[in-house]
Amino acid sequence: MHSNSWRHRVAEAISRSGYVAIVGRPNVGKSTLLNHLLGQKISITSRKPQTTRHQILGVKTENGNQVVYVDTPGLHRDTPKAINRFMNRAATAALRDVDLVVFVVDRTAWTEQDQVVLEYVRRSGLPCLLVVNKVDLLADKGALLPWLQTLAEKADFCEIVPVSALRQHNIEALETQILQRMPVADHYFPEDQLTDRSQRFMAAEIVREKIMRQLGDEIPYAVTVQIEDFAQEEGVLHIAAVIFVERNGQKKILIGEKGARMRSIGTDARRDMETLFDARVMLRLWVKVKSGWSDDERALRSLGYDDKPA
Repeated sequence: MHSNSWRHRVAEAISRSGYVAIVGRPNVGKSTLLNHLLGQKISITSRKPQTTRHQILGVKTENGNQVVYVDTPGLHRDTPKAINRFMNRAATAALRDVDLVVFVVDRTAWTEQDQVVLEYVRRSGLPCLLVVNKVDLLADKGALLPWLQTLAEKADFCEIVPVSALRQHNIEALETQILQRMPVADHYFPEDQLTDRSQRFMAAEIVREKIMRQLGDEIPYAVTVQIEDFAQEEGVLHIAAVIFVERNGQKKILIGEKGARMRSIGTDARRDMETLFDARVMLRLWVKVKSGWSDDERALRSLGYDDKPA
């Protein structure tokens, strides 16, 4: 009896810690999945493909275990634009130093881009969980089982898990699968740390999300955001952000009639920042034209696209 309870205490003290890369083609719900796994929003989301541009770490510490999730830009075939090359580099770099890959696909679709991602995963040689997302949107639920069998033949996945990230369906089952594949190891981050990214970075991403959500069709990818000022005074965060676009026409759309669009973006962004930073926020936004920034390696570096956490 005595030795059994001693064994039980030792088992409880064993801590699992590891890194998990979340990969997939653009717009399959990787960032939504990460936010629900963490129980808190750190990665921006919109209906537009390629909303995520950087590698973002989300840290979940629970019951003595720690899983470090790496959210990545959607992998796609290289295109001539410098920003697309940057996003592919950020996504493939994530496959270098992790213990497990979570490969996200969308319902019963398998595209050429999914095949591209699978090749990257295969080359990494890492164990891979396949997550079939958005199953709540399947018109014919009966099609799921045969489709899972088809997917199982594509590669030697350790497990195939159907989920709905948005509806939080089957997320716990996925977490169990992830955790049992984490090595026994000490924690990499302090228990209360949620991400490796700075508050400045998070503030810029929130502004960009609001632009993507409100103007995704009109200004798809020609926007980036830089924080010029981030200071706390008497319990209030003062944040000033510059929004860079590539053309004057885009600037006009972004500002909107008598500044209405900009006010709307600012109001939405400030609300999210106050929740994230748990403080009152004074947010100032303005727009600048920097033509060709998304296809200029030097301009990208100056705007923070440098493969290093900000």
